[in-house]
Amino acid sequence: MKKLLFYWRELIATFWFVPVIIIIFSIILSVGLVYIDGLYDFPQKGIVRFFLVNSSDSARSILSTIAAAMMGVAGTVFSITLVALTLASSQFGPRLIKNFMYVRLNQVVLGSYIATYLYCLIVLNAVEDGEGYTFIPSLSILLAIVVAIMNIILLIVFIHQIAVSIQADNVISEISSLALSQAKTLFPAKMGEEKESPQAIDRITAVSYYKYKRFIKSPKNGYLQYVDSEALIKLIAKKQALLELNFRPGGHLVEGNDIGILFTNTKVEEKSLNEIESQFVIGKAKTAQQDIEFSIFQMVEIAARALSPGINDPFTAIACIDNLTAILSYLAQVTFPSKYRYDTEGTLRLIVNAVDFEGVLDAAFNQIRQFSGGSPAVIIRLMEALETIHGFSSNSTIDQALRKHGEMVLRVGEETINEIHDLNDLKSRAKKILTGTTPN
Repeated sequence: MKKLLFYWRELIATFWFVPVIIIIFSIILSVGLVYIDGLYDFPQKGIVRFFLVNSSDSARSILSTIAAAMMGVAGTVFSITLVALTLASSQFGPRLIKNFMYVRLNQVVLGSYIATYLYCLIVLNAVEDGEGYTFIPSLSILLAIVVAIMNIILLIVFIHQIAVSIQADNVISEISSLALSQAKTLFPAKMGEEKESPQAIDRITAVSYYKYKRFIKSPKNGYLQYVDSEALIKLIAKKQALLELNFRPGGHLVEGNDIGILFTNTKVEEKSLNEIESQFVIGKAKTAQQDIEFSIFQMVEIAARALSPGINDPFTAIACIDNLTAILSYLAQVTFPSKYRYDTEGTLRLIVNAVDFEGVLDAAFNQIRQFSGGSPAVIIRLMEALETIHGFSSNSTIDQALRKHGEMVLRVGEETINEIHDLNDLKSRAKKILTGTTPN
């Protein structure tokens, strides 16, 4: 079931899904309203006559005008979208293109204009003006006029959205919001009392209980996008086995790679291996659903581009660091899941390649630090970020990771900062981290 949910989330995130749904709805709506128009003869008197068309020529003219205008605007919207994607690719990196494509407003706008065009065509085809019989779908034409007015307003909103969406601060903020939401989904538990696992056991002891082992091979090249862990545990428990995974979502697989090792007490048939392989989703690109580092790397890419000699934009890099700090401050308070996963009976069934705080911290700050040489403002902000995160930490392992990064940032500052006051500022901030002093 969760695997189907993964595919559903990927489907609704595509650029074409929402427009197709809107187009299908418009076709059904046009047929339905034309049918209603055929059942009722709407009176052409009173105030109603100002809203309902009573001439076949007027009906055709209105529908033709709206249809032509919608196709023209749809072309304009498509052109504006391409320009925005080009700017995003050149300024923020090609991996940011999908973020702009997945903006729901962009999908709704494109779908709305094409759907209105098709709606007008279908209604226009229903207009009849023959000898002794005239059919004018007045209600359908009225809706076409109303939708055309709404589409004009939608165009204004769309242009505003595009102008706002390509601003660096807004792009970074959107990515940060997505990453923080994902972090709260993947790691919901705040640190409290650490409970012992159902079985205190290490890897060597665990695998020693089994006689046979089989390697689970990757069926194709690509990125591991999703692992249905619940279904996998049930499947492994049913076979009374243990599975050790070498990769986690976000890792790149080469065809024939060992995804994991299956330990059993009976010989495993090829069919059983195929059942296990079916619990892994491998695709051409990374996804954010189970990969916390996906959105983090997007912000790191923006910061790295901003710090390149050709751009030299430390303010954008600092904005990335600030947003990464918010994410890491949250992660410093949560309990990261153990690499040992048990079934309902408390038997060890999975040994996973689990993500930990130090790995996320490395992903967030390593490359930014490497590109920050010669930019005192960015180096000092990195140290401030570590200082802030340190204030949320209550775990010695996290403190040790922060201390390691503090030492690396300090070394970069000592090697590249020439101004003594800037260097002293950096050292005073580093001291709070390196000595374990809790920030005020």
